[in-house]
Amino acid sequence: MRQWVLSFPYPLRFLFASRPAIMGQVLGIVYRVIAGHLIKTAGFTRQTARTGAVTLIQRFGNALNLNLNLHFHMLFLDGVYVVGVNGKVEWFRWVRDPTTTELAELTHTIAERVGHFLQRQGLLERDGEQSFLAGEAMDEGTMDPLLAHSITYRIAVGPQAGRKVFTLQTLPASEEPFDGPVGQVAGFSLHAGVAAKAHQRQKLERLCRYISRPAVSEQRLSLAPNGNVRYQLKTPYRDGTTHVIFEPLDFIARLAALVPKPRVNLTRFHGVFAPNSRDRASVTTAKRGKGVQPKAFEEGQEKTPMERRAAMTWAQRLKRVFGIDIETCSACGGALRIIACIQDPAVIKKTPSSGS
Repeated sequence: MRQWVLSFPYPLRFLFASRPAIMGQVLGIVYRVIAGHLIKTAGFTRQTARTGAVTLIQRFGNALNLNLNLHFHMLFLDGVYVVGVNGKVEWFRWVRDPTTTELAELTHTIAERVGHFLQRQGLLERDGEQSFLAGEAMDEGTMDPLLAHSITYRIAVGPQAGRKVFTLQTLPASEEPFDGPVGQVAGFSLHAGVAAKAHQRQKLERLCRYISRPAVSEQRLSLAPNGNVRYQLKTPYRDGTTHVIFEPLDFIARLAALVPKPRVNLTRFHGVFAPNSRDRASVTTAKRGKGVQPKAFEEGQEKTPMERRAAMTWAQRLKRVFGIDIETCSACGGALRIIACIQDPAVIKKTPSSGS
């Protein structure tokens, strides 16, 4: 699996945050461009090979996390599945790492196709060599002003509205160059320097946990003596910036800007990983997919490790994803048995806690 990270110009970040349907169509364009490159590099056609990806749409950046920076993290198969005479995938063909030249060409193709799409939708106008987003001005009664200020790293509310966010520099400036190949065209940036081989399951899990992490790390969040909110950067800027300072009201505004609109799924599946793909059951370990009936197990029948992993309980998933173990007693370390799941707030208040 290889991670492809695509960033967009500031105007498109605002457009995608305010128009999620347009963002979804653009994501389809990006997937088709990269998938076509992988199939062509492997020496096949779209009729004889298939690939797949899982996209996590991040709304925050890597450094200044509390700013709206909508971009795509796409975990692509680092190759293609070859289709046999029976129409089913039979074997996997690995492809070489993309070069800097190829990344630049792919970025140019993505920028061009996205531009043409937005122009057909009436969202982009061209004036000679200049392009700009068309449409009405921001609605002051909606979230649009908060989104715009968050994208441009400016304070949205309060007496300092419109100014740059206050930063704290505690380290000397660094001139270290960017690590890894990257394609940059007209504000679009495409990076594909991180990959995990088939046997590197722990590396793949770390990568999945990294791109699905929350926007704010509570461990790096603190309250300054004057009441402002201080956030420590995970990686200092090249100019030595290590902390960002927010006024309380602006901090709440930035958190609000990071929240997606209702019913917007930030995890998308493509190609052979798509829920309606007829190849999903053939390429995933759980063997679940379109047209596959769940297997019934008789009492005492032994399950394979893959089948046991696919049948994890919600308590086991709670421990695996969030590190919360509710099946082990915190006092004695003994095993606990789940006897009920109480969800009614009134009943929860009446139920004595373990510490009482």
